[in-house]
Amino acid sequence: MDFEFSPQAKELRQRLVAFMEERVIPAEATYRDQMAASGDPHFHPPIIEDLKVEARSRGLWNLFLPHATEWTDGLSNLDYAPLAEIMGRSHLASEATNCAAPDTGNMEILTMFGTPEQKEQWLVPLLAGEIRSCFAMTEPAVASSDATNIECSIRRDGDEYVINGRKWWTSGAASHRCKVAILMGKTDPEAATHLQQSMVLVPLDTPGVHIERALPVFGYQDREGHCEISFTDVRVPVTNLLGQEGGGFAIAQARLGPGRIHHCMRTLGAAERALELMCRRVVDRTAFGKPLASQGVIQTWIADGRMEIDQARLLTLYAAWLMDNVGNKAARTEISAIKVVAPNVALRVIDHAIQAHGGAGVSDDTPLAAMYAGIRTLRLADGPDEVHRMVIARRELRRYAEGDAATWTSSGDLGVAR
Repeated sequence: MDFEFSPQAKELRQRLVAFMEERVIPAEATYRDQMAASGDPHFHPPIIEDLKVEARSRGLWNLFLPHATEWTDGLSNLDYAPLAEIMGRSHLASEATNCAAPDTGNMEILTMFGTPEQKEQWLVPLLAGEIRSCFAMTEPAVASSDATNIECSIRRDGDEYVINGRKWWTSGAASHRCKVAILMGKTDPEAATHLQQSMVLVPLDTPGVHIERALPVFGYQDREGHCEISFTDVRVPVTNLLGQEGGGFAIAQARLGPGRIHHCMRTLGAAERALELMCRRVVDRTAFGKPLASQGVIQTWIADGRMEIDQARLLTLYAAWLMDNVGNKAARTEISAIKVVAPNVALRVIDHAIQAHGGAGVSDDTPLAAMYAGIRTLRLADGPDEVHRMVIARRELRRYAEGDAATWTSSGDLGVAR
């Protein structure tokens, strides 16, 4: 297997690093000032639009799509990996380059399953960075780690669907720029378990859609919001259906695979920045008569952080390479593996960086506390650790149940052990 990045990816990486150093990281202070002056936790600071203009002028726009379309040339998952990692170093970078979740996953769904009319109405302005979107799947009343549990009703009435239900952790819905939700609900509760669900496009200004609240994470209020939303007799035309009735679960799996690995790529960028901040801190600070960097425990943290980040990166690149060469479904085990590994590695590194910073580490004077809060949610978002471990264990045990424990099989000439 070959993890060599294409010439295009290498060139984009150089441009992206320059953009981060010259514009994005320096803009973080401006962002904080503009947010504080607004008094609104969901304010859209002008600096974001400035960065978007700059990113487009540098050709750093819509880099996430893993296949070519009429709007983008497309990068492989492997080529996108180092770019997403670089963007993960700042909470501003993904939006600045129009590569932010949940829009990325929603744009992929629209690219794959949207009708020409749906693409014109929603995909085109999303790709242009003119609007935002949200993904409404998780529900407060059921264990949503099992997506077949969802209870939101999508009932057909003539040429319309009538939607009733409640969703939460609908990221992005608090922004005034968020115009549409992709909602997953049940169209046929009597169908086979994985054929009961469908997805529909719901404009947020539709009567009956009510944002109940924006949920904080460890006390942090996300600028785009993680919202609880009620849907009461919400009517949308049947033409708002994505794909086919009963295809919602399959669409969700198509969306979540790339979304999971994108999260992991960005998470490694955050871990790298935390390790860098820790190293700079311990070199500059003295305690008990010697630099913190000379303390054995500090050196252990740094060494472990370097090794674990590099290991996680290689696993991420392997998963991305598999997605490109054998497809998302065949790479399911590796996607689950990296979804467990990357957030846990990043949290350990960030936690040690916080400890090395002392009181400053839990304050807003560094990005570490907010980084920890945000990345801790990734052990739940897009499937909790426990579900991904279950997926990995079941596939590993299947060989033994089928009597294949003593044999190795290869996926073609890719050298993938199964």
